[in-house]
Amino acid sequence: MTKNRADLRQATRVALDVPVDIHQGGSVWPQRLIDISLTGAATTQPDLWDAQYNEPFTLIIHTSGERGNEAAELELYAYLQHVEAGRLGFGVQHVDRENIEPLRRVLEAHMDAAQLEEEFGRLE
Repeated sequence: MTKNRADLRQATRVALDVPVDIHQGGSVWPQRLIDISLTGAATTQPDLWDAQYNEPFTLIIHTSGERGNEAAELELYAYLQHVEAGRLGFGVQHVDRENIEPLRRVLEAHMDAAQLEEEFGRLE
């Protein structure tokens, strides 16, 4: 029996509809965030999409105004994992020091604090 993608996830994804800019090299695609977790994010897919799938991306997520979240931007470094039905799935490879707390605040606003701490513990 094969496991579906949700069964394989190690982190809870929370729905979040905010603007996100997908950067790669000199290209920028303004899109919408669909969901986010400690280990990944999903966005809408641009109509004109000419990205290099095997190269890294930077996701600039505009979180200002999101349920009282004071951070204006959250920057994640990711690789494209899948493209399906107008949706891009990114795996976050690394969250730097400047962005870990803003990411935590975004996730805390949408999920149980104990569950979030457990997921952070699994990353260490």
